[in-house]
Amino acid sequence: MIDNSFELLFRLKSVGYDNPSRDPWWWPNSGSFEVVVGGILTQNANWERVELSLENLRNKGLLNPESLAEYPAASLEALIRPSGFHTAKGRNLRELSRAMLEKFGSFDAFRQEVSREWLLERRGVGPETADAILNYACYREAFVVDSYTARLLAALGYELESYDAVQSWMLEGLAGREKELFAGMPAAQIYARSHGMVVEYCKANRKGRQIRVEALRD
Repeated sequence: MIDNSFELLFRLKSVGYDNPSRDPWWWPNSGSFEVVVGGILTQNANWERVELSLENLRNKGLLNPESLAEYPAASLEALIRPSGFHTAKGRNLRELSRAMLEKFGSFDAFRQEVSREWLLERRGVGPETADAILNYACYREAFVVDSYTARLLAALGYELESYDAVQSWMLEGLAGREKELFAGMPAAQIYARSHGMVVEYCKANRKGRQIRVEALRD
C-alpha cells in the first residue's frame, strides 16, 4: 500500500521513470514561451499531435508572443490544426499573447511577474494549464497534476474528485521531503520532475483509461 505521495514518487524514481535524457525540467524547451503555447495546445490532445503544431509554429517563427499576437487568425488555426480545437486554441493563444504584452511588456517580464490569479483570468487557462505555465515556463513552485495523476491515484485506491484535492494530496505527502527525492534541486524543479515521472509511468502502464499499478506494489 502506498500511503502518501512521497512513497509514490520514490517508487516511481526507483523503478526508472525519471528520464534523464529529457529536458532537466522534463517539459521540452522549459523556460521558454514555447511552454505557454504547448500548455494551451495540449488541452484535449496527445503530445505527439501538439509537437506537429509546435513544429509548424517554429517553422513560421511564431514561438514568441510578439509574432503570435499579430498573426492572422485563419493562418494560425491552420498551423495548429493537428492539436484539435484549432479555432478556440488559436483565439486563446492570440488573446493570451496580446494580454501578456499589454500587461508585462515581454515574455521575460511575464516570467518574473505573472501570478496564478492573472493566468486564471485568461480565457482557455484553467488550473492545470496555469500551473504548467508557472512551473515549466516560469520555474515557479507550482505542482502540476492532470488526468494521469488522478487516474493513477484512483488505481491506488484514492478517489479524489477535484484538481485541488489531487494537488493537495501530492503536496502534503511531499512536504519537507523534496530533497530526499532529488538532492540539490530547487523545489520547483523537483515538482516538475515529479509530475514528469507520473506522466511517464502512466503512458507506459495504461490499458485504455485504466492505469496498471502492479509495478508500484512489488
